[in-house]
Amino acid sequence: MESDVKKIKIAINSGIGFGAKLDAKQLMTISKYMYEDDQLELTTFQQLYIEIPENRKVEIIDEFERVGLACYPVGNYVKSLRTCNFCKGEEEEGMPVAKELNRRFAGKPVPFTLKFAYTGCPIGCGEPMLSDIGVMKFKDNYNLYVGGKAKGKDAEVGFLLKENLTPEELYDTVDEVIATYSQMGKNRETFFKFWKRLGKDQLIS
Repeated sequence: MESDVKKIKIAINSGIGFGAKLDAKQLMTISKYMYEDDQLELTTFQQLYIEIPENRKVEIIDEFERVGLACYPVGNYVKSLRTCNFCKGEEEEGMPVAKELNRRFAGKPVPFTLKFAYTGCPIGCGEPMLSDIGVMKFKDNYNLYVGGKAKGKDAEVGFLLKENLTPEELYDTVDEVIATYSQMGKNRETFFKFWKRLGKDQLIS
């Protein structure tokens, strides 16, 4: 890389799977775009932040994706889905639903960075109730929480917005919540503040 080339920051991970893991090929590909003294930032949302040359963005993202890395924008977007480690297998833990949630919503522009989490059982390892939007699988259906906040003196557990949703009902409701936030949220207004200002009745129909 040329040191004087303008760089942009992107978020990468290995996608939604059984645990947050990177293989040797992925690590070697990432290292191609780092200097010896560069560092990777590991976020609490199972992402790595890396700076890449802006003029090679499309080429580099394509290379990352070919080795199985998922790439996301950094900034005021829906973050990639934070998940539990799916300890009991694909069908019981709802892996297909988690993958579909991430496919549909990660990277959508919003007024301020939105944290989105999923857990496959009530133990809650993915911390859905401490995120802006959280999904918890319960038996064969899904509960949807909004407005969780993990930090600060006003930290708060999320509100159970809807329960016993089918996958399609879940996708539709999450879509409505994010659309309402996108349309009615103020610039750089966190989802937590937006939720407190708007309330349940205006968030969904």
